[in-house]
Amino acid sequence: MIKNPAVIVVGLVVALLILSLSLFTVDQRQAAMVFQLGEVVSIKKEPGLYLKLPLVQNIRYFDTRILTLDPADPERFITSEKKNVLVDYYVKWRIKDIEKYYVSFNGDERRAENRLAQTVNDGMRAEFGKRTVHDVVSGKRDDVMETLRKSADLDARRFGVEVMDVRIKRVDLPAEVSESVYRRMEAERKRVANELRSTGSAEAEKIRADADKQREVIIAEAYRDAQRTKGEGDGRAAAIYGDAFGKNAEFYAFYRSMEAYKQSFSSKHDVMVLQPNSEFFRYMKSPRGGK
Repeated sequence: MIKNPAVIVVGLVVALLILSLSLFTVDQRQAAMVFQLGEVVSIKKEPGLYLKLPLVQNIRYFDTRILTLDPADPERFITSEKKNVLVDYYVKWRIKDIEKYYVSFNGDERRAENRLAQTVNDGMRAEFGKRTVHDVVSGKRDDVMETLRKSADLDARRFGVEVMDVRIKRVDLPAEVSESVYRRMEAERKRVANELRSTGSAEAEKIRADADKQREVIIAEAYRDAQRTKGEGDGRAAAIYGDAFGKNAEFYAFYRSMEAYKQSFSSKHDVMVLQPNSEFFRYMKSPRGGK
């Protein structure tokens, strides 16, 4: 039996060291590749605790989450109309086959992204070359992205990579083209605005002319109705006067004389030259008119 405590402690430390070198863990976000003397002996895809041969086997981890390839600068492509467009896009991808991925890129994520970017660029160049600017901007944008995803995924599978999605964030015209396009759009908008203003002015003049016409018609009809009403009133008044005066001719003659006196003597400066026995003074001499 070993009595020396130091030997026991050293033994425990050595045992713990060997145990630590023999165990490794795989996270749920990773996959592990086990190498023995440079050769791949196994691949651990399930999360958990695993054993390995210390000093003989080594472990390399690979991220199995969905990764994003997002180029820093937009890429330039030519459409079927021979117009240059700047396309800003991103790609969602992940490692599907660990062994193929390691053999193809030696586990280097940067090399994998470069290869994937080249594949997507080639696909975009081909697709944009068959479509117009309108198609890639709005009309058939979804179709373009789905076609790109399928073609990129088909090529990437050979390298152990799965392309989950290809999305076009923005499609712009180059600066030198945008300026001329904006000027043309501005001129077009001005032309449309002038046409609308001209049409509006013409419609306004038509409405004003129609309103003036209606006003004149209304005034004329109102004057006609007023004159008709006035004539009817004068006629009725004359009929009433005639009927009233017809019942007493002497009273009618007296009334006419009183109206003539009122009109004749309304001004102090009027001068009348009449004979004293004139018929005009008939009712001034006697209220009964000389009877």
